[in-house]
Amino acid sequence: MAPMAIPTTMMAKADIIPNWLAHRAGSLPAQAALIADGALWSFAELDALASALARRLAALGARPGDRVALLLRNSPEFVALIHAAPRLGVALAPLNARLAAPELGWQIADAGAHVLIYDADTAALAAAALERLDVPPLACSLAELAALPEAEIDLAATIDLDASFTIIYTSGTTGQPKGALLTYGNYWWSAVGSAFNLGTHADDRWLAVLPLFHVGGLSIVIRAAIYGIPVLLHRAFDPQAVSRAIDTDRVTIISVVSAMLQRLIDARGDRPFPASLRCVLLGGGPAPRPLLEACAARGAPVAQTYGLSEAASQVATLAPADALRKLGSAGKPLLPTELRIEIDGAPAPAGAVGAIVVRGPTVMRGYINRPEATADALRGGWLHTGDLGYLDAEGYLYVVSRRADLIISGGENIYPAEVEAALLAHPAVADAAVVGLADARWGHVPAAVVQLRAGAPAGADQLIEFCRARLAAYKLPRAIAFVDLLPRNAAGKIQRDLVRALFDDP
Repeated sequence: MAPMAIPTTMMAKADIIPNWLAHRAGSLPAQAALIADGALWSFAELDALASALARRLAALGARPGDRVALLLRNSPEFVALIHAAPRLGVALAPLNARLAAPELGWQIADAGAHVLIYDADTAALAAAALERLDVPPLACSLAELAALPEAEIDLAATIDLDASFTIIYTSGTTGQPKGALLTYGNYWWSAVGSAFNLGTHADDRWLAVLPLFHVGGLSIVIRAAIYGIPVLLHRAFDPQAVSRAIDTDRVTIISVVSAMLQRLIDARGDRPFPASLRCVLLGGGPAPRPLLEACAARGAPVAQTYGLSEAASQVATLAPADALRKLGSAGKPLLPTELRIEIDGAPAPAGAVGAIVVRGPTVMRGYINRPEATADALRGGWLHTGDLGYLDAEGYLYVVSRRADLIISGGENIYPAEVEAALLAHPAVADAAVVGLADARWGHVPAAVVQLRAGAPAGADQLIEFCRARLAAYKLPRAIAFVDLLPRNAAGKIQRDLVRALFDDP
């Protein structure tokens, strides 16, 4: 399959740099690089494993320029395959292991994958997905890959920052997912921006609990190699295990979404966090004030972020010191990213809600096989994120909604996030999602799906009255449904199409 031509965007031809893992293996060979499953790999050992997997991928038939799909749970082999890609010159398409077989089959075909690697946990899912393809790629389990002889080939010692690295499929909370093509340079500059913001400490350990098929989890692996710090990898999020790791494994940074952080706080009770934990990066949307206050009371330094797959993870981050002073803000853009708010294509004044647009070297090359979507997203040198927000007088970003989620009721704009924030302020509410339902009189009206805390009952009328003191009348939910667990995707984002379906089919 010929490579797709995608328009270049914000960055001129990048430099060639030494392979970041190989560099660390040479400069810090004995230092811990990966801790997982009770074992430790030094940078030299991780580099050797990545090189061996690159040669085995070549023995399987993968060639430079090919696309390799990964259907894997978090594992040391997943980390090594991420680092194997630049050694062989292949691009990776990490697939969401929580998707159904038809969805995965579609993504494998759309990515033009030449090879699919799966593990024992995803073997049945991989087989079901491949059955749906007329021309399936070469498929190989991790165990089969490990048994292959290593091809006698020279591995690349450098990285072209302008070369394609990953295809990350958007979360698909609305519409068909699109494959964002990210370069090595996108990840490099994302790591640089994060380092400028958080700093790098010699004793840093980054706890990775997000799935590595998500850009947030994948970015941790890449940053850690660039910074020369270890990743402490968990196969999945378990609040008790995470709590123990923070206490006993000298974790200094962790990346989570709000639902994870709430479960972590619940698991810890009143126990404070150790001083060694210097940053809790919080993505997936604004956190409710009670959660932030609970974190502050326990000494958890929360840094709220705004990011997206199309910009290789973080775009803006709020410093922990501003978590309560700027409640709901995602902070300021990370250097060298630029961000502004536009209304009808022109910069918006402070406080005015408009479209969030971003530019800089972290911005994707485009969507594969989607020239129209690429042209629409990358207009005038800016990435049009599809999100709505505003900048306050100090330049802090507040994200209010995705454009697709905006509810227009009787000519008034209603942002689901503000209604959700009002509901989440109620002590009985653990999680909430708001969508627009068609209405003959108003066009659309807001409706909410609520997950209550265990042992904390509350009725729909009670919650609506609670919101009445906090919201204009037209923003009040017209209906509230209750569920045991809200539907979220692997990135922690609400799947609003499924929320809306709850009202069609309770």
